[in-house]
Amino acid sequence: MSTSSLHPHGVFCAALTPLDAELTPDHARFVEHCRYLLDEGCDGIALLGTTGEANSFSVAERTALLEAVVAAGIAPRRLLPGTGVAALTETIALTRHALSVGVDTVVMLPPFYYKNVSDDGIYASYSEVVQRIGDARLKVVLYHYPQMSAQPISHALIERLRKAYPAVFTGIKDSSGDFANMTAMVERFPGFAVLGGADPLMLPLLRKGGAGCITATSNLVARSLAYVYKHFRDSDDDAALKAAQARIVKARELVSRFPQMASLKALVAERTGHSGWQRLRPPLESLPPAQVKELLADAAAFAAATV
Repeated sequence: MSTSSLHPHGVFCAALTPLDAELTPDHARFVEHCRYLLDEGCDGIALLGTTGEANSFSVAERTALLEAVVAAGIAPRRLLPGTGVAALTETIALTRHALSVGVDTVVMLPPFYYKNVSDDGIYASYSEVVQRIGDARLKVVLYHYPQMSAQPISHALIERLRKAYPAVFTGIKDSSGDFANMTAMVERFPGFAVLGGADPLMLPLLRKGGAGCITATSNLVARSLAYVYKHFRDSDDDAALKAAQARIVKARELVSRFPQMASLKALVAERTGHSGWQRLRPPLESLPPAQVKELLADAAAFAAATV
């Protein structure tokens, strides 16, 4: 099965959310960032996910941001908003809202507050969302990130959901970093879009039949990721492919030295010249000045080495 037959497929940026002085989402700056990412080669924008600080925002803030992006002319088909929250009714409300503005594919965390919940409980939650919405347009990308949610998405659960709702559950974002888990899903679920959450793993995942990526570092190196996506079938000896993959790996290492979201925001602030990009909503914190200085020096060295 070709990658293009999977839904969704390609390079999707787990987009950062800029904040204004009141620590609310800055719509105009976010739209500007989305356009930049699409111009850099992203196939779409996965907004309001972990990297976008989604769980720090209210339902009203999340719906307003999505509306602003669509109103600005970003095609709804290129958007993958996160709609999974702890409360069932709010997950339904966010998902219904996405459909109402023309977005048919959402990324959905499992309910994540209660721990040691059975697959039966998680299945019931997802099933309730689908049945209450009752819209044939809906497509859901599951979100497997057990390090953050403490609620893994098991293969047995995927099988059960796909059997019950084959047209709805079309893919999964796997941010676990467990490549064996990703490839096992590709093998077990033909036609199911497995998207990596770790940028360096996109190339080997594509070669195993994966669908692409939804990643944080694409805020910085979308052009390199897009190149790898288009050329993943090329030989490992291809110089351009090797160079693009090396840039992706180095960028991931760069933003992993200090807290990732704060590092990414500091680097986007440097690129755009807007210091406000460095803001995060508490309890998350911006990098202290010494770390920003060190990060920017490393980034300058990285840029010089990849020219």
